[in-house]
Amino acid sequence: MKHLLTVADLDRGTATELLDEAERFEQALLGREVKKLPTLRGRTVMTVFYENSTRTRVSFEVAGKWMSADVINVSASSSSVSKGESLRDTALTLHAAGADALIVRHPASGAAHQIARWMEQWARDEDRVAPSIINAGDGTHQHPTQALLDALTLRQRLGDVEGKRIVLVGDILHSRVARSNVSLLNTLGAEVVLVAPRTLLPVGVEAWPCRVSSSLDAELPGADAVMMLRVQAERMNGGFFPSAREYSINYGLSERRLALLDDDAVVLHPGPMLRGMEIASAVADSPKSAVLQQVSNGVHMRMAVLFRLLVGQEETV
Repeated sequence: MKHLLTVADLDRGTATELLDEAERFEQALLGREVKKLPTLRGRTVMTVFYENSTRTRVSFEVAGKWMSADVINVSASSSSVSKGESLRDTALTLHAAGADALIVRHPASGAAHQIARWMEQWARDEDRVAPSIINAGDGTHQHPTQALLDALTLRQRLGDVEGKRIVLVGDILHSRVARSNVSLLNTLGAEVVLVAPRTLLPVGVEAWPCRVSSSLDAELPGADAVMMLRVQAERMNGGFFPSAREYSINYGLSERRLALLDDDAVVLHPGPMLRGMEIASAVADSPKSAVLQQVSNGVHMRMAVLFRLLVGQEETV
């Protein structure tokens, strides 16, 4: 692997190897007073975020630092982007400054793929090694490391992903998390069900490798896991549902709905959570919730991805 741009880059074997690698990193750090491994010493990792982020950005930064890499954060609002610098010039500048890996979040779908193409072309022309590009979320397209950490959390809580029924609820239309999870969970052998109002389902969703439903109450009994998705108001330019209250009544995970789940079922949310609308506070903080486990797994999963891209398969933790 040179880049990680989409979960379509991952077959079942590679995805499983990454999940295993993340668990090895977790074990390697267990009990250490100083969480430092020498695995990426001398490497430079740069994050380039054109959208706000807490969990993804922090977990990539922690992952790099725990592996002894030099981590540099570049914010679009405080960089030359605010002066009109193009995406291409920014990426090439960071590469010329010594980046071994660029972690990119951008509001335009396909931005990470385009940067990877620019880097490969520039590297060929200059006879240099292109940096690895990691897609940390591009528009409504893909968020591969989120899908990987979700799969890791499900595997830890359920024992395996294969054969499990996973219900994704909410704003499917604008969700790169949903697109990435549907693809990866299908690759890993899970049954995926999408639950959303018709206005929040993308055109062509019938062709996705999943089942679509409009009734949350009907899908919760027997589900092994339910993943609530954030309503992305910043991407909406019209009325996709009448009100927040009506959305909560029909698609929010309340305490009553939590009781419909089996005892060993798990609740996930990629965050940030809109408590009271998407998910009740009592549910988010319940023993079934794996929200904070997802955050912890995000660090270990991103360590595994950085290790695979920058070091390769010839070494093990």
